[in-house]
Amino acid sequence: MPLKMRNIVLGVAGAGVVAALAVVAFRPDPVPVDLAQVSRGAMQVTIDADGETRIREVYEVAAPVAGMAQRAPVRVGDTVAAGETVVAIVRPSVPGFLDTRSRIQAEAAVREAEASLSVYRSHVRQAEEDLAYARSRFERSQELVRRGVASETRLEDAAQERAIKEAAYDAALSGLEMAESALDRARAALIEPDPAGGADDGTCCVELIAPVDGRVLEIDTISERPVAAGTRLVSVGRPDDLEIVADLLSTDAVRLATGAEASVERWGGEGALSARLRRVEPRAYTKVSALGIEEQRVDAIFDLVSPPEDRPGLAHGFSVFLRIVEWRADDVVHVPLSAVFRRGDGWVVFLAEDGRAREMPVRIGRRNRERVQVLDGLAEGQSVVVHPGDGVADGVRVVDRERLSTPAGG
Repeated sequence: MPLKMRNIVLGVAGAGVVAALAVVAFRPDPVPVDLAQVSRGAMQVTIDADGETRIREVYEVAAPVAGMAQRAPVRVGDTVAAGETVVAIVRPSVPGFLDTRSRIQAEAAVREAEASLSVYRSHVRQAEEDLAYARSRFERSQELVRRGVASETRLEDAAQERAIKEAAYDAALSGLEMAESALDRARAALIEPDPAGGADDGTCCVELIAPVDGRVLEIDTISERPVAAGTRLVSVGRPDDLEIVADLLSTDAVRLATGAEASVERWGGEGALSARLRRVEPRAYTKVSALGIEEQRVDAIFDLVSPPEDRPGLAHGFSVFLRIVEWRADDVVHVPLSAVFRRGDGWVVFLAEDGRAREMPVRIGRRNRERVQVLDGLAEGQSVVVHPGDGVADGVRVVDRERLSTPAGG
């Protein structure tokens, strides 16, 4: 080869090497990304809520009469037997002392009642005389009619007069009974309190018996004090008959079906307990959240499925955390929620293929706090970019950040 031609070839080759070196030198480095694989398997969507345990049937024992509740014979936590254990004692009210004005008024009422009684006694005597006279006239008229010297009209008049006098006599007797009752009532207002309180004969007090087998949950009146009729004294229930109440957003509650399963966590013991939704209350209420936002909430009632031996120590009014299963499937394709993002009206992910990011539109379904169901666009085993940054775009070279952090030969 002539020298000139050889120099030209060498020059072209050198220029190509320099150009290749320049391309390599100025080519951008691949973007480090976090990758996750598209998985296939079980997935569920839950509604999380705080709940509180409560005994299903709480029996409240109240005072049947007004009086003085005695010191409670039981303590919170005591075991009681239905129809046997005395849980409260009430001594009926005794009359109070009268002040001067009240006493004078009560004595005047007694004198008034006595005078009224005398009046009605006079009415009874008068009614007796009138009735006796009417009966006598009726008998005479009846005899005269029998002899034929008096008309039937006279006998009818005598019979009518007798009936009127009998009714007047009955009314006088009723008035007498009313006057006697009024006198008794007036005298009762003057009865003084019994210093002994009626305790000597052992019949002064009303003993209230436990209505059900269980334990004492709450005592409203421990020491002796006056109570009105209907005042709650003691609450009794069965600690093993527990249910859970959770307040849910009304928009969440409408998506739950009766019988929905729930996992009970943070109850204080080991492992999670099982529960099942029994019902959602038919009425919601307004509740202000910690952020000051008014929310419509509704109570959902759950039955504990786990047996009592699996939840030792759990009792009335304890705090728990519920994960309520809204939806569940055993065989779905799903990816981390952080791999999916909006693009216009649809959803896309970045696939990692041959060292480059490829934007791929997908159709998604259900999603929970961590993963999202993919209905179309991805296949099991593919790699997707999670938390893609601004440096990730369609066609950009990418590298797994985990590989970069792994030592060579590791």
